[in-house]
Amino acid sequence: MRKLAGLTVFLLCLYIALWRAVPPEGLMLNNYNLAERIGQYGIISLGAGIVIIAGGIDLSIGSVAVLAATGTAMLLGNPAYGGNPVLVLALVLAAGAFLGLIHGLFITKINLPAFMVTLCGLFIYRGVARTISGNMSKGLQNQFADLRHCLYDGDIFGLPRFLVIFLILAGVASVFLHLSVYGRYLQAIGGNEKAARYSGISIDAYKILTYVICSIAAALFGILFLMKNDAVTPSSDGFFLELYAIAGAVLGGCSLRGGEGTVAGIIIGTAIMWILPNLTNMWGIPSELEFIVIGGALLLGAILDEKLRPKGAAA
Repeated sequence: MRKLAGLTVFLLCLYIALWRAVPPEGLMLNNYNLAERIGQYGIISLGAGIVIIAGGIDLSIGSVAVLAATGTAMLLGNPAYGGNPVLVLALVLAAGAFLGLIHGLFITKINLPAFMVTLCGLFIYRGVARTISGNMSKGLQNQFADLRHCLYDGDIFGLPRFLVIFLILAGVASVFLHLSVYGRYLQAIGGNEKAARYSGISIDAYKILTYVICSIAAALFGILFLMKNDAVTPSSDGFFLELYAIAGAVLGGCSLRGGEGTVAGIIIGTAIMWILPNLTNMWGIPSELEFIVIGGALLLGAILDEKLRPKGAAA
């Protein structure tokens, strides 16, 4: 609770600094764009956070998202599927779930390290996306206006659709993680897997579930990315996406040791993650220093996580 309160104060300080830096006539537009970015990237931070809370890691998020975006564009452009966008979206999300299932099975049944399994996925899925697309950009060619309007264009009560989608998912995740026994199981698995196993918790099933959720979130991000940009380039889009997702979760208090993290923290962490570069831009700090600012914030977060951890918890 102390960590969450500190993050909230830090976020408020950052936003006040941003508010003072943005010209009054551009404040509303800047806030809207910032909210849209937080909503879009918050989706994958939420997925990454759930995996981290259970003691895992997923480095394939960016490649899964690019593969999903590429697959969506190609399926919508196929006469056999293009007339039924709902079916296309369902197929792409199901494919994302399948990839998460594969990750979970390799990690739990073959006992491969999560880092290695998802790192392999990072390379494989991007390679698949480049292969099926002929290493060319794939897009909607300004078609499917109704679908784009439903998922991206316009706002809902003045809020970007991406942010609304994220907040709905965050609400569902909050119920799952904080108000159900299953969420407590994930916390227990991440905190002490051996003790959780002796308590009768089905470790493998819950670990697999976290990777399925994370890959579905990545696939959803890919779909939304396509709706926003109208096209995807498998050879270049999505790089560092998994790092942004993990950074948002870690900045929000999800410990990489597992067993710690809240949905509220992930929301705050994602907001901090995207306010920082926005603020550096408004202050006229060179864009090449953006990664230094983000890296410094992550390092500070890691130090605070270590110092605020109860004595003996790291053992």
